[in-house]
Amino acid sequence: MLTYTIRRLVLAIPTLLFISFIIFLIVKLSPSDPTAGLPLTIPPEVREQIRESLGVNQPVLVQYFRWLQLMMWNEPLHLLEGWTGWEIAPDGPRVISYQTRSPVMDLIMQRMPQTLWVVGVSYIVGILIALPIGIISAYRQYSWFDQIGTFISMLGFSVPTFFTGVLFIVIFAVNLGWFPSVYDTTHVVTDWDSFIVQIKQIIMPVMVLGLFNASQISRFMRASMLDNLNQDYVRTARAKGLTERVVVLVHVLRNSMIPVVTVIALNVPAVFGGAIITEQVFKVNGIGQLLIIAIQGGDIPVVQTVSFIFAVLIVLFNLLADVLYGVLDPRIRYD
Repeated sequence: MLTYTIRRLVLAIPTLLFISFIIFLIVKLSPSDPTAGLPLTIPPEVREQIRESLGVNQPVLVQYFRWLQLMMWNEPLHLLEGWTGWEIAPDGPRVISYQTRSPVMDLIMQRMPQTLWVVGVSYIVGILIALPIGIISAYRQYSWFDQIGTFISMLGFSVPTFFTGVLFIVIFAVNLGWFPSVYDTTHVVTDWDSFIVQIKQIIMPVMVLGLFNASQISRFMRASMLDNLNQDYVRTARAKGLTERVVVLVHVLRNSMIPVVTVIALNVPAVFGGAIITEQVFKVNGIGQLLIIAIQGGDIPVVQTVSFIFAVLIVLFNLLADVLYGVLDPRIRYD
């Protein structure tokens, strides 16, 4: 397993390089001007000097390799320095936002806690809801529980998150007044009362994302359980006198989790992408809102960096899913 993991990590390097070039090229070729947001009174020669200082007039390949150097070397060292406190980061240039003139990774790290708090909790909630529903629906196929679970899953999967978010705001914030309609990212938890306020403002965005995630995962869980419940090893386990709880929760569940792990692992980057819309609905000052503002303002470095981070997440969680295969199924050996 260790050899396979190292081999996949080495293979991920050229994969990420190719993805980074595609992302850089697509975003760079889009019609945008870093001086578009400046006042109209600025003379054209000053605008040209600003473009020259930002390096946007250089050849595309030169800009790409410069951005790649900063992303692969300077930025990781700065992040490591920020996490550990060691003075190891170079004083060289960094990827700078056109709009704020601040390092892009600093902007991302400032908004990362809000995104992780909302997206991470929603994904955990979605998994905790989906797995029991999928298991019980498969074990009691065509029962009333299965019918209700299927209806809710189809409804949650088919309705987009922006509609669900607005619907939740109208019902629970406007009409009932139970929860705030806007997520206050400046709120700090200091005591029990402030913790309750934090829980109230996070419930709606978490439930919107959690409902969408649970709808998809529960359907995969149900289908995988149904495939394994009729296998020969299940009849053999029952014939040996094992209790129904052991047969379902040990033998069937472990084999059924193999395809579900792929969905759970590969959906983590997709949840970050889906949270972009949810963050806009609930005004969560996270990475999604940062990306939307960057796209609207033509802030190319921010768009490139956030998109590349999504690509890194996809590659890493794909590797994590493959490694978990070997943990769940002893028959799978990579070495």
